[in-house]
Amino acid sequence: MRGPLGPVIGRYPSSDGSTQMGGIIRHNRKCRDVAFLVFFIAFWVAMIVNSSFGFNKGNPLRLTFGLDYKGNVCGDKHASPGLRELELRYWLNPNQVYQSGLKDSQFNLANARSICLLDCPTPLDDSLSWVCDYPEGDIRLSMDDWIDRNYDYFEFLTPEMRNTSLQLQGPCYPVIFPSVNVYWSCQFIARASNMSLRHWQQMGGVKINEDIVIDKSIHRSINARSSVLKRYMADIGKSWPVLIVCGGLLPLFLSVIWLLLIRHFVAAMPWITVVLFNVLIISVTMFYYLKAGWIGNDAISPIIGEHDPYTHVYGRELNHIRAVAVLMTSIMVVSILASIAIVRRILMATSVLKVAAKVIGEVQALIIFPVVPYAILAVFYMFWLSAALHLFSSGQVIQNNCNSNCCSYNLALKKVNCDQCCGYSIHYTPHIAVAVFFHLFGCYWATQFIIACSATVIAGSVASYYWARGETSPEVPFLPVFSSMKRLIRYSLGSIALGSLVVSFVESIRFILESVRRKLKVVTLTPDGFFGKATFHSSQFLLRCIEWTLKSVNRNAYIMIAITGKSFCRASAIATELIFSNILRIGRVNVIGDVILSLGKLCVSLSSALFAFLMLDSHKYRSAHNKISSPLLPVLVCWGLGYVAACLFFAVVEMSIDTIILSFCQDSEEHQGTAQYAPPLLIQTLNDQNEMQRLTQGPN
Repeated sequence: MRGPLGPVIGRYPSSDGSTQMGGIIRHNRKCRDVAFLVFFIAFWVAMIVNSSFGFNKGNPLRLTFGLDYKGNVCGDKHASPGLRELELRYWLNPNQVYQSGLKDSQFNLANARSICLLDCPTPLDDSLSWVCDYPEGDIRLSMDDWIDRNYDYFEFLTPEMRNTSLQLQGPCYPVIFPSVNVYWSCQFIARASNMSLRHWQQMGGVKINEDIVIDKSIHRSINARSSVLKRYMADIGKSWPVLIVCGGLLPLFLSVIWLLLIRHFVAAMPWITVVLFNVLIISVTMFYYLKAGWIGNDAISPIIGEHDPYTHVYGRELNHIRAVAVLMTSIMVVSILASIAIVRRILMATSVLKVAAKVIGEVQALIIFPVVPYAILAVFYMFWLSAALHLFSSGQVIQNNCNSNCCSYNLALKKVNCDQCCGYSIHYTPHIAVAVFFHLFGCYWATQFIIACSATVIAGSVASYYWARGETSPEVPFLPVFSSMKRLIRYSLGSIALGSLVVSFVESIRFILESVRRKLKVVTLTPDGFFGKATFHSSQFLLRCIEWTLKSVNRNAYIMIAITGKSFCRASAIATELIFSNILRIGRVNVIGDVILSLGKLCVSLSSALFAFLMLDSHKYRSAHNKISSPLLPVLVCWGLGYVAACLFFAVVEMSIDTIILSFCQDSEEHQGTAQYAPPLLIQTLNDQNEMQRLTQGPN
């Protein structure tokens, strides 16, 4: 059976009537769950090794720009020849593009001859223009001269070269179709220039196929799922200033402001939080409607730079934005109805927040402390994000194995070459997928670990305040936050590693099952019939319940770890027993208090998302080099970072409430229903008859 905690966490009378003066929360502690701390350290070593693989093999340029026929990444200044600022991939041979779009064709667009250009060529109105291969061999032009001549050196070709060019074998190719920059690839518009085509035919050129297929072939390649995923990851790299401002600095500022308002205007904060939450979620939803094109004319477009206003190209990203807009609409409606339903309970939340406000007023270092884990997470996220971009782009560039006719003139060999003329692709091996998943799991575990450390430090600080009766005495540490940090680092890091690992493991299992469900849905293997569907969805719901329960138990376990110094499993057992023994006292208080705090976190994260929308709507991210394919992922990342930052700061209030209530329940249990250690500033609130009615029994 669990014994009284008074002797180990505060002053408690001994058998002879004297008082134990062993200090606040000080007893014979020892290191707990050391094996899991060692495992956590080993995991971090593996994370560093995994990231170093990405830094050595990856090239984030691959996420944005395509490959030319030599396997170079467009825009890579270290390529041969140097391709600095030549970021647009252009397919030279229109017949190869046409052939790749035919339904039964074995020719792949990746094997069509492509080079990197500064801009997309357009046909001339009065003559035939050419785009020629990179200058080398007998073509003695520098890359700069080649660019200045609009990639055209047809007049310098020998008769043999001119003849092969008219056979669409290079080194020069006619510009017959207009093209537009779609995500740094020149997509042909299937409207051939009549003047250019007439000149081409007069010169004796081979037949050029004119069909909508030439448009769809490139469009299908650009909108492939792998291409869309790469662009989303590239958007994160391009929008790093937005992530710093809206995902880092803004939630830091808003969270501190919220804590200060709780400290000085506690009665009004629940009302302000509910109203602000509704305004923010409506605003964010409206921004999604704007980018989806359902309001106004500001829908996202895959076309980069100036173009014919009558040219319309749709990308998969627009469908994703519209799907999220529908989802946000549903969430908005449910959230507004739920906020209306809890209006009558807001007074109860006010009484709960008063408890935390009193603690923050006495232990004022708690307002500043979350800056420490926030700074640690900020450094970690910068390292993690950079490594993630390199891991996602760490595939190997290899030449395709094709059996197609891709003959072309080789300027270096001075002849038409039909051997090794296949294009290049980026090959991703299975171990790269494992490395990416490992990296994602590491991010989640590290985040949970740091949040748990922060919560445990706060719990230890608040417990010091409670079990000293809120007095400023020699027994209360001068800096309770630093004393709590010292106890955590010295004794309990292994327990925190175990608790955060359990949550991360369950979340990973749920993620894997969800991925399997999606794949089964794609191949139409989803269980049929009422029983099969009910079982399938029930398992998903059960996993979510287990995850929520674990997080709730962990939070209370961290409190008992801070107070007693027990191992994670033992602390969880103590916390669970204490909660079930006082379910009426804790349940009603925690539910409504957690709802208001959750709304506060969402207010901070939604503000981050809203400001991210505003920053990404500027000219910098809508055109030229820094254009993002969609604001979807940067906004979601800012929302996630804002929520994590809010969790760190709101944990001050959250853990203060939980620690005070758990300590109050334990204190009452050990002293026949009368709390002996509740500090004077809290007794005024906790012993008020109306407040106690709400805290223990709720309204009749």
